[in-house]
Amino acid sequence: MTKIAVDTNILIYLHEEPSSNKTVRAKEIITESPVISAQVISEYLNVLKRLLKVPKLRLIEHCLVLVEACEIAPIDSHILAKSKQLLVRYDFQLFDSIIVASALEANCSILYSEDLQHNQLIENKLTIINPFI
Repeated sequence: MTKIAVDTNILIYLHEEPSSNKTVRAKEIITESPVISAQVISEYLNVLKRLLKVPKLRLIEHCLVLVEACEIAPIDSHILAKSKQLLVRYDFQLFDSIIVASALEANCSILYSEDLQHNQLIENKLTIINPFI
């Protein structure tokens, strides 16, 4: 079975009103129990708080339900060191490098992201896929 990870934008589309094809696809991806980096969770909560003005307690409660069946990838010194290598080699944005490093460390073979280069292969292990193409 293919192990997957998701970028923040996949989670954000879960809240699109009215629902779109992207919302439907994001819901399908979440049912696959993806790996979610602590960086993604932080970005997700920040965007929902800022854009949707959701009260912080409700945000945390919602997030707990959302990630219940997912694997959470923590950020530690090993992830940060890997992020540094990725920054140098691929010239990712800072937070994207942390998300990619987390997916690699969790042994994912796919990272779903709308923001990164579609079909890019990272270290012959992780393929970036834009699920909305």
